[in-house]
Amino acid sequence: MSKDEKDKVQIIDKELDLSNAGRGVWLVKVPKYIAQKWEKAPSNMDVGKLRISKTPGQKAQVSLSLTPAVLALDPDEKIPTEHVLDVSQVTKQTLGVFSHMAPTEATTAAANNGKENGSAAASATPDSEKLYMEGRIVQKLECRPIADTCYMKLKLESIRKASEPQRRVQPIDKIVQNYKPVKDHAHNIEYRERKKAEGKKARDDKNAVMDMLFHAFEKHQYYNIKDLVKITNQPISYLKEILKDVCDYNMKNPHKNMWELKKEYRHYKTEEQKDEEKTKSDGSSDSD
Repeated sequence: MSKDEKDKVQIIDKELDLSNAGRGVWLVKVPKYIAQKWEKAPSNMDVGKLRISKTPGQKAQVSLSLTPAVLALDPDEKIPTEHVLDVSQVTKQTLGVFSHMAPTEATTAAANNGKENGSAAASATPDSEKLYMEGRIVQKLECRPIADTCYMKLKLESIRKASEPQRRVQPIDKIVQNYKPVKDHAHNIEYRERKKAEGKKARDDKNAVMDMLFHAFEKHQYYNIKDLVKITNQPISYLKEILKDVCDYNMKNPHKNMWELKKEYRHYKTEEQKDEEKTKSDGSSDSD
């Protein structure tokens, strides 16, 4: 979000109803099949019965039983009805439950009318949306089914569905217009034809190769092996044998991995010789 968009966002302070902040509530984690059933159930339906049995000197036992009305929402789907809730205390966290009441159609219409008339619009909008704190979470419970025959069948069915492949091979009765694999690409064919036209590199006489190398090093002081292969058109292994006799291989920067003539084969002109030749050429041009 850009800075201009942030400036355009209207921040409205709303009141939070904390009348139930001191109430302790439970946070219950239920299996997916129970959550799906409860989502389908109407708001006025009893979805389950909670039982708490206390034995002196022992921890309280909590159990949940689904009502027949919930099971009747989808009679073909068989799910476990009896569940045990494992209780754990919330000690190192502060968790709360909040509710949000959306504005009703009547309140929204009243706010819109107030905007049109230019009165009571500012007060109608904040009051139409309510925020409540329903309580503070004091215990966490995890709902797990009793391992009976119904639960085992449900797990077996879920494992079977998970093991089914997502993609299946099926025969087709018509041609599908799609990209087909290419046997060989054009650039590969061109490369092979070029290599075939060049033919296998034959070894020339060593003296002839050395003459080509000396002629090349008259133009530049350093060469890499690829450039020398192109210049001489010799096999790289044969060329390296000759280079080891007449050249040095640089292992350090600034000319790393490049070849240079050995000192006994170098005959580079010094700066004084270059200046003398330049002077002579300038003098001859003046006399003309």
